Amino acid sequence: MNAVDASDHYEIHSGEDTPSLLVVVIDTNPRAWALLRDVLPISKAIANILVFVNAHLALSSSHSVAVIAAHTHRAVWLYPSPPKPPVRDANDVEMTDADAGKDKKQPATSSANKLPQFAHIESTLLSSLHDLIQSTTKAELASTTTTLISGGLSLALAHINKTKELAMATGIDATKAEPAAPGVSASTAGAGVNGGGGSAARTVLHSRILTVSVSDSSADQYIPTMNAVFAASSAGVPLDVLALRGAAPFLQQGAFITGGTYIAATEPRGILAYLMTGFASTSGVGSQGLLLSPGSESVDFRAACFCHRRAVDTGYVCSVCLSIFCEVPSGAECLTCGSKLALGAYGHKPAVVPRVRKKKKRKVGVNGDSREGTGTPRPT
Repeated sequence: MNAVDASDHYEIHSGEDTPSLLVVVIDTNPRAWALLRDVLPISKAIANILVFVNAHLALSSSHSVAVIAAHTHRAVWLYPSPPKPPVRDANDVEMTDADAGKDKKQPATSSANKLPQFAHIESTLLSSLHDLIQSTTKAELASTTTTLISGGLSLALAHINKTKELAMATGIDATKAEPAAPGVSASTAGAGVNGGGGSAARTVLHSRILTVSVSDSSADQYIPTMNAVFAASSAGVPLDVLALRGAAPFLQQGAFITGGTYIAATEPRGILAYLMTGFASTSGVGSQGLLLSPGSESVDFRAACFCHRRAVDTGYVCSVCLSIFCEVPSGAECLTCGSKLALGAYGHKPAVVPRVRKKKKRKVGVNGDSREGTGTPRPT
């Protein structure tokens, strides 16, 4: 019995759950989803994303989620739903027609086989997505084919920062309470909740952003997208990307910079398998040491030029503002800061210097003559 080591030298994991906030940014570009209509309709994709969201919430009661739609001209909230604008006068009453309620899509009723929280998220998300699709006009679709991914990332970062500030201001775990609606300040959202001021310093929020992309990265969105990526890197928020279709080099760079996971789905119909196997390890802090996230073999580090918005491998960089150009601007002047670009002799045809041929050394003969001994002379 003396040989038994009873010391507590083994690793002890903390039993406390770390709050985790997952913000899902869904690319809802109608043109991109029309190309995936035969393979993966948007209705099935949303259903699979809801399964992943419910799995994230089921891991711990301290987990929370938010869903944002990145559309063609705007980024809107799907869950939690944004609050209605306040009335101008307290005596004003909102008037609606009697038949207006019949045409409006009713939220789904709670089922006995579904948790009320899951049913509430599903009904709110589907209702907000239905309103977004109905409000999209043909003029908006004809004016652009790109997706405002940068706007969705900015909303996600703002929501994460607001949640952290709310937890510090109220001194409670903000993720355990009902998620605050977008646009609600920390003072109004934390009203009516009791919490000690000392627990705010111990509150740790693990937050991540998951982007489901179906569009190609547009060079017009390079600057705002990279600004959001660098802001996420500065805040310590990883960016996970699931590319169902198209090339997304800017989002791939964002995942590499922030330490997230980038997966290019070869089979979009297996979206649930990609979500559960590729991003389940990032849903909780405790599971990161047990599950390994997939990595990318190579990263496309191409940038977009500031003059023509083209993705370039090699270009001209201003030494003052670091602007990138695919060709020399007119007058060799930076289009951003106006600095004069010192190109020097770049682009000039190099002078060809003739190569000096070395002289061959003569071999010394047997008798000291430079000519070697000849053979037997031919008889005459």
